[in-house]
Amino acid sequence: MKKTIINIGRQFGSGGGFIAQAIGRSLGIKVWDNDLITKAAEESGFSKELFVRSDESRSIFSMSSFFASWNLGRAENFVDDTALFKIQSEVIRSIAEEGSAIFVGRCSDYILRDLDCLDIFVTAPIEYRIKRVAERENMSPEDAEELIKRKDRTRETYYNYFTFGNWGLASNYDICVDSSILGIEGTAEAIITFAKKAGKI
Repeated sequence: MKKTIINIGRQFGSGGGFIAQAIGRSLGIKVWDNDLITKAAEESGFSKELFVRSDESRSIFSMSSFFASWNLGRAENFVDDTALFKIQSEVIRSIAEEGSAIFVGRCSDYILRDLDCLDIFVTAPIEYRIKRVAERENMSPEDAEELIKRKDRTRETYYNYFTFGNWGLASNYDICVDSSILGIEGTAEAIITFAKKAGKI
């Protein structure tokens, strides 16, 4: 059976994570989203909380506050986002080497750029995303819009810093799709159809 690797980037509120899950259910392939944080923590010995707080964002943390089980053996007081990105990248590559997988965000398209992958970016009009986020988070449209802008800005900064590329730039992906047109399930089906015709499945 052909190994299938799908990388899904997404604007906040576009439903990219839900679309990934729908694709995974249809194809019987595990989706790696927040599970990557757990696996990275387990394999590195760092606290899961450290990865959660640095997830797709750039910052620096006190080692003494978050370190779980490693014995440093030398004077290091901080772990930066570059070290955490390297750990997570190694986890992503090891998963991809083992078999089919769907990765959500976390620069997986860049990390696996030398492999035969399908790279997708999910977008949607701001009005659609505001409505989705406001309903999901039980907040006002104004607060939802502010959250969307902040999350997108954080993801863009993270992606551009580590990949030297441009987050959301169409030429970086095999397909960019507006999820508001077909909805979650319809978009997932369209992506699967595209993947089959492209020989990725």
